[in-house]
Amino acid sequence: MAVVTIQQREVPEKLFGRLAEYEGSPTSTDDLHQFLAAHGYVLLRGAVDAEKVLAARGEVMTRLYEVGEVQEPVMGGKVTWCSQRPQPEDDGGAFWKSVNQGPLLREITHGESTREVVGNVLGTPVRPHDLMYLRPMAPGGTTSLHYDYPFFAGYASTIVTAWIPIGDVPLGDGPLVVVERSFQFKDLLDPITNIDFQVDHANKTVQSAAYQASGELHPIDLASQRECRLLSADFRAGDIMIFSGCLMHGSLDNNSLLGHLRLSCDVRYQPASDRHDDRRYFGDNPCGSKGGGYADMRGARPILNTT
Repeated sequence: MAVVTIQQREVPEKLFGRLAEYEGSPTSTDDLHQFLAAHGYVLLRGAVDAEKVLAARGEVMTRLYEVGEVQEPVMGGKVTWCSQRPQPEDDGGAFWKSVNQGPLLREITHGESTREVVGNVLGTPVRPHDLMYLRPMAPGGTTSLHYDYPFFAGYASTIVTAWIPIGDVPLGDGPLVVVERSFQFKDLLDPITNIDFQVDHANKTVQSAAYQASGELHPIDLASQRECRLLSADFRAGDIMIFSGCLMHGSLDNNSLLGHLRLSCDVRYQPASDRHDDRRYFGDNPCGSKGGGYADMRGARPILNTT
């Protein structure tokens, strides 16, 4: 197994675990519900058309190649550490919005087959948020642990995240990581879920609630103190992970020895019957939590060597 690190520390073997894989029928709502209730997530292997996933990867990597950020062959996603794309404050996020709205990418994030998978998990027809998050993580990158609930609560009865690797993402390339049983950490979740985010969904409020829940502890120290593990997996094109907004998650470090981007995306889903008038996440120009839409996303920034 590749060396697994998080925030530049190697994860001890006793604190690392593999995500449980759902092996039941992908259409069995009862089984999916039970799995989600037991784990806080459902990992389905091969539930998304792998050929469509790879087509979406080619679409995204070609756009990054056109601005000089990845080398040929583009499917490899090897970073050049150079870029000719504009800073998001210079184009208002227009470039990154156009990449996120690529038709092949949207087919795997918002298409009928993915809607069906998520609908089976929730047991009802679903609607995806229009705003989505494409994440090209360069070597050395990581995503801090957080809860999604504060960002999206208040407008729908249930919201889940659908995380899709856009191509293979082995452990060494920094895939999604979750904190085992973190959906049961009442001392962390109660202060969050008691906030009325429909009344107060200011970015400062949601950011504080989402990230301060994990405290100032390093993820390894948090896992050690709570006697749980950090869970991840070697992901493959075609996999999808659907998880609760009350599951603490982030990413491992991208330690790619080949200099490859880790490419993934995440989109939120909710019951189709619930209200969908939150302008942060719906409409032609959703503004996101911070107000700047796609310009505010980490992925909107050029991939440059800043060391």
